[in-house]
Amino acid sequence: MSPKAHKIYIGTFVVIVVAVTAALTIEGYSYYATPIVDRFHHPDYNLLKPSGILGHGYGIVGTLLIITGIATYMMRKRMRMFSRWGRLKHWLEFHIFLCTLGAILILFHTSFKFGGIVSASFWSMVAVVISGVIGRYIYIQIPHTIEGREMNLHEVHSLQEGIGQKLRTDYGVEEQVFASLKENRRAAIRLLKKESRKKGMRGKEIRKAIRLLKTEDKLTGRIKRLEKMQNLFRYWHIAHQPFALIMLIIMVIHVTVTILFGYRWIF
Repeated sequence: MSPKAHKIYIGTFVVIVVAVTAALTIEGYSYYATPIVDRFHHPDYNLLKPSGILGHGYGIVGTLLIITGIATYMMRKRMRMFSRWGRLKHWLEFHIFLCTLGAILILFHTSFKFGGIVSASFWSMVAVVISGVIGRYIYIQIPHTIEGREMNLHEVHSLQEGIGQKLRTDYGVEEQVFASLKENRRAAIRLLKKESRKKGMRGKEIRKAIRLLKTEDKLTGRIKRLEKMQNLFRYWHIAHQPFALIMLIIMVIHVTVTILFGYRWIF
């Protein structure tokens, strides 16, 4: 997936989440803004209450989205047969999208009324969503292979050395440019342009050299952050997974009790 296509991919998710949130808010604002003790008399009570046609539907769809988001990401991550089905990074983003959208629907399913065991599930869900967004930020700071596998420090060093060697052999970049890069990237780019023009390089070749130099500089920064981010990612799992497990257990209990009490929605 190209950078442009990836931006469209992420942008589409954001637009969907914002649009759904806005639509549900506008549709039910009058009801949700009504004090809980007075909602029984609201004309939309039978539609938007947690056991209502729409309110119950929000809960069902939201639950299915979260379960789908968790299941698909875990299968792609854990099962070898799915290892070639796209980059893990994109599956992580899809996982976050489904779970975020599901959490929003469940929020409207509760009609902003929390209590008892449902409250524990809801706040666990909030913790999962927030930690998931933080985890995604940490994850993208770790260099990955084209298949989405995390790279170790040796691999990142090798990649950086390969880029440095290509700049030296293919574009004749001198050591003073690399020395300048450690101090100031803009100064290094200016020096690279100046030296390249002296050697008669064309604009297209200069731009390619500049892109490689920027990549080399980014890798230097990522090497510095790599070990720290990998440790943070491991600690993040310790926080994220228990909340997800609590949320799922209480969700299963809630759904089971709901069915036992005869709330079958439209079925």
